[in-house]
Amino acid sequence: MNQQKAMDFTIRIEEAAITAVAIYFLTKYNLGLPVWLWVLLFFSPDLSMMGYLANARIGALTYNLFHHRAIAIALLAIGFLMQIQILVTCGLLLLAHASFDRMLGYGLKFTDDFKHTNLGRMGND
Repeated sequence: MNQQKAMDFTIRIEEAAITAVAIYFLTKYNLGLPVWLWVLLFFSPDLSMMGYLANARIGALTYNLFHHRAIAIALLAIGFLMQIQILVTCGLLLLAHASFDRMLGYGLKFTDDFKHTNLGRMGND
């Protein structure tokens, strides 16, 4: 295994761990919603890809907005500090989803092409 593949594997393991921890905390801050709804909510940030229907620039902006971990952590922190459970839950959901996507190789998008991400070009494993 070359160094790049070893690093990619290490990052994917790290992302899997972040996803698992966020999902664990979602079980504690679940707002009383049923599991089947959480499965739908977990994938709901991917609706942000609809921005690509307008153009690649708007698509990248909307996708990155709903997949940026800093936004997820900010929501989580504000919710925790202000004791607003729905913000805590939304932050955890976005954090879990963003890390899950990164685990699968989907990074934040550049404005030129959906497959051009901060993790490299998608599909070039």
